[in-house]
Amino acid sequence: MRKEYRGTFLDAEFTPGNPLELFDIWMKEAVPVVTEPNAMTLATVDEFLQPFQRVVLLKEIYQGGFVFFTNYQSRKAQQMNHDPRVSLHFFWQPLARQVMICGAVEKMPFDYNERYFQSRPRDSQIGAWASPQSKEIGSREVIEEAFDVWMQKYDSSHLIPCPDHWGGYIVSPQKIEFWQGQPSRLHDRLIYTLQEETWSKMRLAP
Repeated sequence: MRKEYRGTFLDAEFTPGNPLELFDIWMKEAVPVVTEPNAMTLATVDEFLQPFQRVVLLKEIYQGGFVFFTNYQSRKAQQMNHDPRVSLHFFWQPLARQVMICGAVEKMPFDYNERYFQSRPRDSQIGAWASPQSKEIGSREVIEEAFDVWMQKYDSSHLIPCPDHWGGYIVSPQKIEFWQGQPSRLHDRLIYTLQEETWSKMRLAP
């Protein structure tokens, strides 16, 4: 299976000095044509340096970092506690574009988590209480029964509190690479690297 890519040329001379500006441009161009353009692959490693990947959703660019939410007791959370170095990857196939981000992750403060949690659909709020994420369960019925229990505890008259075991992470980028597919596999690759407080950029061979 082969596909001939053809995208807008990516020229270092005519791109912003700050990669977050370019990311914002690309994200806005992805929104009309990509299903869930905020879906990103999060890569972590465990204590044995075994890599793991899964797709999470970017919720915000906050103070120069990429924010997502998860269960703090999950496998990925345990791995990030052990080693905060992570990588994020976006693939926007209709535009023949990829973005890779390397950086360090840390937890968001509880008040930030609480504000976002209250904006979520009610069923998603209940799910955060019901699911012991990444833990072994005997059957789907186990989680469905737990969901029903929490649904009865927090009926429509109750404000559902944000669990202590659930919240946000922010990835502070150190490197951001932009990839634009081009004909003959002569793809454009532009990588930004943070040096102290200044971003440098260079072109890479495809």
